[in-house]
Amino acid sequence: MRSEAQAPTLEMVAARAGVSRATVSRVVNGSPKVSPELIEAVSAAIAELNYVPNRAARSLASRRTESIALVIPESTTRVFTDPFFSLIIQGVAVHLASTDYTLSIVVASEANPDKTRRYLTGGNIDGALVVSHHSSDHSYARLGRTVPMVFGGRPLHVDDDERYYVDVDNVDGARVATQHLIQRGRRHIATIAGPADMPAGFDRELGWRKTMTDAGLDTSLIEWGDFSPASGAMAMRRLLARKTAIDAVFAANDQMALGAYAVIAEAGLSIPDDIAVVGYDDDALGSAASPALTTMHQSMTELGATMADRLVKLIDGEPVEHATILQTRLIVRGSS
Repeated sequence: MRSEAQAPTLEMVAARAGVSRATVSRVVNGSPKVSPELIEAVSAAIAELNYVPNRAARSLASRRTESIALVIPESTTRVFTDPFFSLIIQGVAVHLASTDYTLSIVVASEANPDKTRRYLTGGNIDGALVVSHHSSDHSYARLGRTVPMVFGGRPLHVDDDERYYVDVDNVDGARVATQHLIQRGRRHIATIAGPADMPAGFDRELGWRKTMTDAGLDTSLIEWGDFSPASGAMAMRRLLARKTAIDAVFAANDQMALGAYAVIAEAGLSIPDDIAVVGYDDDALGSAASPALTTMHQSMTELGATMADRLVKLIDGEPVEHATILQTRLIVRGSS
């Protein structure tokens, strides 16, 4: 009887199956150059001996780590308070659960970009996912040529044929949101825009501006935030301080919209009677607000899962479209 301390080896599996060690290795590593009969014999031997492949040895042979990094170039405070990130992580993790890949989360800042760059290119991972990136995040500017990489959101200032990304049509989403307010009879529609150096901020501002221009309405009612509730509150204060008529606000995400809620209430105004509010994302906090927030729905879990799917395919050498665009839809609630 075999001692419990003696783990079955590749050689023992080969002997039991009556094949060479190289054949067993090919089966374990999923090589297509093995006949179905030999695969069946080796698989039976593996099951009988309860053989567990040595992951470290496999990694050395395949030059793979079976690890994927999710890079978030934001502060830890924002990552752990904004529902956007938890849902993205959930989508990535659920997809990777059906693969051999493990997930590493890298909360990175531009304070030390070389550190992140060394990690991503140092053989620690097989590929990377990058979300919430800014156009100034030079750590990732050309890394896609070195390591497989998929972005969440269209990278700014780069050619589409140089990047793989998953996104929604943010210009059209902002158009739908703004058009909804116009159809509600609002004519003085402000926007709390996101950072102009981020694709979502840039595109949602563009969609609002184009829709307002096409309707012959004023496009000067704009203030910017950083997607946080505090920045939404500050932007709303600046808008109200102008003493200009405002009867609606389109905020580039739900967090900033909810920040604006408190400021509108402080000013003695009501939602939606005095000022209608529309957000973007459809996170849980928006639906629980009073009144419940009208918003553009985008599935962050679907975004994360699709990014992971595209990255695994890239790593495996499968063909992948450079741009994958997901659907959004307007969710009308009490705030408009």
